[in-house]
Amino acid sequence: MMAAPPVKPAAVVIPRAPSRGQRAAGAAVHYGLRALAATLRLHWNDRSGLFTAATRPGQAIFCLWHNRLALCMEAYVNYVRPRTGSAGLAALVSASRDGGFLAGVLARSGVQPVRGSSSRRGAQSLVELTSWAERGYDLAITPDGPRGPRYRVQPGVIGLAQVTGLPIVPFSYEVTWRVALKSWDRFQIPLPLARCEMRFAPALRVPRGADEAAREALRRELESTLSGMGGD
Repeated sequence: MMAAPPVKPAAVVIPRAPSRGQRAAGAAVHYGLRALAATLRLHWNDRSGLFTAATRPGQAIFCLWHNRLALCMEAYVNYVRPRTGSAGLAALVSASRDGGFLAGVLARSGVQPVRGSSSRRGAQSLVELTSWAERGYDLAITPDGPRGPRYRVQPGVIGLAQVTGLPIVPFSYEVTWRVALKSWDRFQIPLPLARCEMRFAPALRVPRGADEAAREALRRELESTLSGMGGD
């Protein structure tokens, strides 16, 4: 009887590190977004049920559409972090060259980028995110990134919530004046002096014992919630 051929271990994908130019551009974008946010008239609409409580709510997984990234750090640094006292934030960022640029932007805000997506380093990145959660960090995911389809929640965030036990907090915002780029996600950039409503939806929890059908129902619920919070 012939022995079975040895199974080759899965290749470990090493994400592209940000280049010097990407780091410089990331710094410029970071400070530009901070200056822009200072001009906005912000209104907070928090229905999460977490951040208005008298006791600290603990960690969470923040979930937002890819085209709403421009003000995500404004929401986390100035609203969420003071109310939670978590160790920090770890965010899922594409392992591609473009993801290196975004990682540079987030790193300027003290965010720990975890490089990966559904197509590259998917399993590795979920393990790394779980590790950051165990260290007391909040997590952040754009469930339709990095390539789309736009406004379609991929199942990874549901699995992450099931493994970590952390609630998913949907986040979005709507602005009166904005520019939409001609990218796959129609990335939205608020214009100076715009009025902006920052929205947190009720937290969604995934039971540890949820089966495939239950996870799919929760994925659809999350997709519907995010879509109802603001699309195009």
